[in-house]
Amino acid sequence: MVQRLISANSSEILKMNREELLQSIKASEGRVVLSENVVVHPSVAGDITAAEMARAYGADMILFNAFDVNHPIVVAAYEGQYTAETSIPNDDVVNRMKELVGLPIGVNLEPVDSKSDMMSTTLEISAGRQASKESFERANQLGFDFILLTGNPGTGVTNKLIEENIKVAKKYFNGVIIAGKMHSSGVDEPVASAKTAKQFVDAGADIVLVPAVGTVWGIEEEEIREVVKYAHSKDKLVMSAIGTSQESSQPEVIQQIALANKKLGVDIQHIGDANMGLVGIENIKELSDAIRGKRHTVARQARSINR
Repeated sequence: MVQRLISANSSEILKMNREELLQSIKASEGRVVLSENVVVHPSVAGDITAAEMARAYGADMILFNAFDVNHPIVVAAYEGQYTAETSIPNDDVVNRMKELVGLPIGVNLEPVDSKSDMMSTTLEISAGRQASKESFERANQLGFDFILLTGNPGTGVTNKLIEENIKVAKKYFNGVIIAGKMHSSGVDEPVASAKTAKQFVDAGADIVLVPAVGTVWGIEEEEIREVVKYAHSKDKLVMSAIGTSQESSQPEVIQQIALANKKLGVDIQHIGDANMGLVGIENIKELSDAIRGKRHTVARQARSINR
């Protein structure tokens, strides 16, 4: 048996394989906090990475956004490299970050659909940020523990391409696969439903991503409840996401969202950084306090990476 993630030491976490990490999350009973960091933006602390700050505020898992697997940089991971322009690509940067935070680390890879029916201006992203056989192989080489198949605003990611890429990822990536949408990604289609959840699970996803109730307009609690019930019936997990810039909202908004989604039974609660520096980081603690109390928040904050 593995230690539950919310109580695990770094020495235990960094030894976990795919199955152990999933069991560790499940054993935490809906109290796992995941922080998403845009790794190419300067850190609010300058010489400290956003991931280190997120851990200090209570995060249990770290997700890299805007990370290019063919151009692997994390701003402030190394001394003197405090902007994207001054950072030097380094294939060891993921291992470096594991040494600094002692937590599972994942990466967003986006299944862009060039034929998608876009509602807004399309954002072009590099091949190293897109989902593909080559990107999955690189994610393995770099040492990521999990990948998230989803889309940033305006990138044109569709549920159809997410489903197709789950199947590819199962062949070429050894870690945990999370899949789904936290918002539209600019595409005119349902963001979350029991139907898409079934498609993702059947394709091989370990964890289904859904927008947190209260973050995407029109998403009702019952829709998310159906996804959770279906995923759990298949022994899969669910992650809710605050990815609509509400991560920079007032603390009470974060608290309301956190409790609403815990009631629905999600296993991981994701919170982005909203490109808001300290505001987004401070709300990690608000989320953590709401779903597991100050005791577990302080324990994660204080737990040395040397344990």
